[in-house]
Amino acid sequence: MSPISVPYVSATDDPEIITQTLRESGALIIKGLLSRDQLQELNHELDNPLEAIQSGSKHKVDKIQDFHGSNTKRLTNVTTHSKIFQGLSPNSGTYWMGAAQVIQIGPGNKAQVLHRDQGQYPIFNLLGAKAPEATLNFLIALTDFTEENGATRVIPGSHMWEDYSNMGSPQQTIPAIMKAGDAVLMSGKTVHGGGANKTQDENRRGLAFTLQCSYLTPEEGNPFIIGLDIIKQLSPRTQRILGFRSQFPKFSPGLWQSDYSEIADVIGLSGEDPGLDRLKRENEVTF
Repeated sequence: MSPISVPYVSATDDPEIITQTLRESGALIIKGLLSRDQLQELNHELDNPLEAIQSGSKHKVDKIQDFHGSNTKRLTNVTTHSKIFQGLSPNSGTYWMGAAQVIQIGPGNKAQVLHRDQGQYPIFNLLGAKAPEATLNFLIALTDFTEENGATRVIPGSHMWEDYSNMGSPQQTIPAIMKAGDAVLMSGKTVHGGGANKTQDENRRGLAFTLQCSYLTPEEGNPFIIGLDIIKQLSPRTQRILGFRSQFPKFSPGLWQSDYSEIADVIGLSGEDPGLDRLKRENEVTF
């Protein structure tokens, strides 16, 4: 049986506690991730780009239109619009980014279809709950998330279900109620969906990051949409997260290369990613 609520943790809690809570529930809310000043600056950076795009989907397939939302704005290429990636820790892991997008649900938008984020990579759903973690979803509330304005709906515990073709029902979902600056962290195995915005004049705005294994094709084609002038301002670790450096999954001699050389050298990026040292040592043993 699923837990009756989405568990809360603090941004200052021990990472091991946060990790264990995520393993148990499949989703959790991190309180106070962003300060008031950080939140204000981030919203200010995103206001104009959001104003410039229209609500709804440009796709002609009905199911994709429904998934995107008729009165929802989805702003991608956040790296170009915000300085948020300039603050990324140089030792923040060996994954890369699937997508970074602002999702702003407007009044009258109906609830999104329930889904698992890892469904984009069908083999993981076929493997079920015992599959490796393919992707994580990190959704930061840039406005308050309420049940009325479309807070993300989550089914805690759904990451442990035996049948991954089962997406549950709206009655099983729980709203991820958050104050602006909080964030919900979800396994790619957890069933969830954007809620219905039942308000008359209130937008629900969130910034979603998906982080995934670097041997999987990302949702956004960052190397084709972000200019090198922006990329050169970022750390080597951030450059690799965004696909501007070669990838070295465990037991791999390297992916995303040119003549088996680091792609960053080919396109003229300087510096070394310290996060690769461990992986390179491990791979030397295998190859």
